[in-house]
Amino acid sequence: MISKLILPLVAWDLGIWLIVLFAVVCVLLVVAVLSMMSNGKKKE
Repeated sequence: MISKLILPLVAWDLGIWLIVLFAVVCVLLVVAVLSMMSNGKKKE
């Protein structure tokens, strides 16, 4: 049980990659929303 609690603290590589992937997805979503908003304004 202790090893299960220590494992997430030791395995930083997987956590860092998950955080980086999550950050990249968020940035892509923000860029997509901004581009759609700008395209909507241009069409008007």
